[in-house]
Amino acid sequence: MKAIYLDRDGVLNQSIVRQGQPFPPQTVNEVAILEGVREGLIKLKKLGFLLIVITNQPDIAREKTTIEEVEKINNSLKEKLPIDDILFCPHDDKDNCDCRKPKPGLIFSAQKKWNIDLTNSFLVGDRWKDIEAGINAGIKTILIDYGYDEKYVEPNYSCHTFGEVTHVIETEFSNNINKKL
Repeated sequence: MKAIYLDRDGVLNQSIVRQGQPFPPQTVNEVAILEGVREGLIKLKKLGFLLIVITNQPDIAREKTTIEEVEKINNSLKEKLPIDDILFCPHDDKDNCDCRKPKPGLIFSAQKKWNIDLTNSFLVGDRWKDIEAGINAGIKTILIDYGYDEKYVEPNYSCHTFGEVTHVIETEFSNNINKKL
């Protein structure tokens, strides 16, 4: 199976940006799905991709939110979008776990669970940790570039909207099909 690994906040739903830094919504009521996401995900499903969300949620470890609230947000997204699975890391950097991006632990967990072929998969993220996790897993990376004031890691592709992301993946997919013919 091929998959699209998707970060959650800033890719599927709007991040709350303060002083050039993105933050996750704290409750379901704060979640706003970004323009073009639903339509793009439907197109990607039709191309045969699994849609796997992998998200760092350090506010759980920082005691700013609870696992239950994060799961409410995740379940709400699953109800509204054609997502196959959501995996999240509840840890903070100091915990040095394998699941917190930029480490590729969540990617490999989903790979094992869903029998994913990483060579035909993509990771879509809006932050350097997402892109570095994809690089660490050996998959193609797509950055949705909001110009955050933070470290930058060079992706395979850079876009500004989810519609552009969908176009890049559709083009790559059709190029790969043509190579096999």
